[in-house]
Amino acid sequence: MREIQLALIAGAGAFIAIAILAFSQTISAEHIFLMAPLGATAVLVFGVPDSPLAQPKNVIFGHIITATIGIIFAQYIGVNEFSLALATGLGVFSMLVTKTTHPPAGANPILIMLALEGWSFLFTPVIIGAVVLVLVGKATLAAKTKLTTITAA
Repeated sequence: MREIQLALIAGAGAFIAIAILAFSQTISAEHIFLMAPLGATAVLVFGVPDSPLAQPKNVIFGHIITATIGIIFAQYIGVNEFSLALATGLGVFSMLVTKTTHPPAGANPILIMLALEGWSFLFTPVIIGAVVLVLVGKATLAAKTKLTTITAA
């Protein structure tokens, strides 16, 4: 029963975080607040919050690093089969070297390069999305901790 309660809290947290971003997108038509990798980030942040891959530093900087690489390639190097592979490899390398590994961020270079996104994409959806997920994740973790304390007593 406790596992179901914890899963419900995780699902509610993911719902709230994605809802905040989705509704923000409807309010501001000029900005994008959602991208597919944030859904994968939600699985880690809400489902396995104690994982090293779900820590705030990894979530935020993993997304920033790989998005920056994707933007550099899209804007200055070009997009082809080789550059897509190279940018993804550089993203993985960079996250590992900086100890900010976050697997969902590995999709950022591909997404950004195929869409030919520019520097504004780094702020919305990448940074804002990652920060919203981390903040809602921390609130959800507090709720999970409270539930665990209550059920243990």
